[in-house]
Amino acid sequence: MPLSLPADPPSARSLTDVVSQTIAALEGRGEWLPTARSAIVVLVDGLGRSNLTGRSGHARFLSSRLAKADAVRAGFPSTTATSLTSLLTGRPAGEHGIVGYRVRVPETGRAVNQLKGWETDGLDPLQWQRSSPLFEIEASRGRPCFVVSKALYAGTGFTTAIQRGATFLAAGSVAERLATAVEAVRMHEGALVYVYVPELDTIGHGSGWESSRWLSALEDLDRELETFAQDLPPGTGALVTADHGMVDVPAHKHVLLRAGDPLVEEVAVVAGEPRMLHLYAEPGSADRVLARWRESEHARSWVMSRAEAVDAGLFGPHVDQEVAARIGDVLVAARSAIAYYDDREPDKKPQRMIGQHGSLTDQERIVPLVRLGAFGR
Repeated sequence: MPLSLPADPPSARSLTDVVSQTIAALEGRGEWLPTARSAIVVLVDGLGRSNLTGRSGHARFLSSRLAKADAVRAGFPSTTATSLTSLLTGRPAGEHGIVGYRVRVPETGRAVNQLKGWETDGLDPLQWQRSSPLFEIEASRGRPCFVVSKALYAGTGFTTAIQRGATFLAAGSVAERLATAVEAVRMHEGALVYVYVPELDTIGHGSGWESSRWLSALEDLDRELETFAQDLPPGTGALVTADHGMVDVPAHKHVLLRAGDPLVEEVAVVAGEPRMLHLYAEPGSADRVLARWRESEHARSWVMSRAEAVDAGLFGPHVDQEVAARIGDVLVAARSAIAYYDDREPDKKPQRMIGQHGSLTDQERIVPLVRLGAFGR
């Protein structure tokens, strides 16, 4: 059966280009944005455009600043490790090499968590992530660059891999992080500041984005961003965007892969995440694994070979050979509101997760791009 994948509109803007375009605006050559003296990019983890518009009454400030065209598309997979790396390097996954949440390391055959597994699995952040961070490039040219985030992220492998070159400023609450960013641009002319806000994503995974907890957190965030916008110094532009959206998947929609299931036959490693699996086949069995999954799951998921995904440009226009080896032999991207779990794993905690992302749906990939301060309309 022919593979049909959702195509991006020719005019679609990419999350990968957001920080690059912000830098261009600081240099007076922006294509998306007017010129600004300093700039702040606020990344709200998990705030998809449809999540925001679906709860616009709980985010009146952000919604009032969101025009119809104010959106960008996250790359593939629509997951934090991949999206943040693309955002902060300006390069697609096929070049920077962070091709999913959990992927197999070709040299060891082990599946490694791309957010948390750097230290435990011995990944070198200066080598495994293959593109120069934009902060490193800009700092070498003399621009003051800052990352404002929670203290727990300081010095981690992932932080080093994608944010080196920037001065890390630790701050606790969302309000404190936004205030710290404002102070940084007040103190440093021409500064580029990145603020990371993970709270909505954390709540969404645990309780779902349609929960009262998520709505309360959205209301708090909206209020803090309104204050932040009012506090921006003259000439400072700010953007509010996200790394992916979110869909809620209840437990009865889980697809559990158990011992003896034909879908795990000849599969050496199940990696990726519940809505976007990387399946690594045993030697010589990739075609059979693809055929079994395609026959079983084609009605509710996009099932593709590595070659098909690469040829479709899902990882960018070019995939380096070293990166291709990290991609699963078979990829399964959920189209329906389902999530796949390897039930053979002893740890069942991941199955408690409600909010999910990673696949190709618009709800997971389209994120807002709200313009504030000097970037406002």
